[in-house]
Amino acid sequence: MHFRPLGKTGLRVGEMAVGTWGLSGDGYGPVDEAEQEKVLERALEMGFSLIDTADAYGAGRMERLIGRVVQNRGEVVVVTKGGTDRTTSPARKRFDRAFLRERVHASLRRLGRDRIDLYLLHNPSDVAVGGNEAIDALLELKSDGKIAHWGVSAGDAQVAQTALRRGAEVIEIAYNLMHASELHRLAGEIMVTGAGVLARSTLAHGLLAGDWGSSKEFGPGDHRTDRWTRADLERRIGQLQSMSFLVYGDKPTLRAAAVRFVLSNNIVSAAVLGPRNVRQLEEIVREVGMGPVYIRDEELMRIPRALEAVGVDS
Repeated sequence: MHFRPLGKTGLRVGEMAVGTWGLSGDGYGPVDEAEQEKVLERALEMGFSLIDTADAYGAGRMERLIGRVVQNRGEVVVVTKGGTDRTTSPARKRFDRAFLRERVHASLRRLGRDRIDLYLLHNPSDVAVGGNEAIDALLELKSDGKIAHWGVSAGDAQVAQTALRRGAEVIEIAYNLMHASELHRLAGEIMVTGAGVLARSTLAHGLLAGDWGSSKEFGPGDHRTDRWTRADLERRIGQLQSMSFLVYGDKPTLRAAAVRFVLSNNIVSAAVLGPRNVRQLEEIVREVGMGPVYIRDEELMRIPRALEAVGVDS
């Protein structure tokens, strides 16, 4: 595992990280707890050093499991997120001082830690980040020693930019072969501020694994049923053929090329992966291999043109 600096936090993390939304069972359907634990244990065995979670994943169960698995492993960076109030139906976003303080203390109890390595506001609005209450709450918690570093898991470039200008130490944002423009828009701001970047949705919810047929169906509890219409899904699957030139030699699958694309960007601190079982975890690590040349420069230059030709504004 190659390591990269997490911005100016002073932390160095493995360039691939374990994301736990899908693993929690919330995103793609149930996952057995024994399998969840096996995935985390195997990832640590292979050198993963950052685990990304949220207080909302599995209604707090993922934090408890992570706390148990990483117990006495001081080298593991645990990232968690807060800002979702699930005591109401439907759930709502809250970033007021009292709520965030309560959420941080609840996460600390579940993780079994005295301090959270990195705490992110979970998909806030631009207004929430631009105001004073949420940021002031995080700065107070940092001063109190409850969190070491803070940042924002942003839904778009505008929110991320506002967070960076408010002093966010790390941003987490979607970044992949077919959705790269948001991070590219932020590149200058990131270089100026020195913030760390966690790239999520590296496989676009499984699409960039490249192994779906046009008749692909999703099971109960899978958010992709609502995310894509049948026509939209078929169109997206068809567009993947434009990336076939990336699959050869030491990039045996589109999945390998997709993760390598993310790692080719040197402002990315870590690519957040979302394996739901040990087999998926081992396969992706085996296929991605190691740098330093992830994707050749001439191929990187070809990608935008190839996507534009099939109607993708990446």
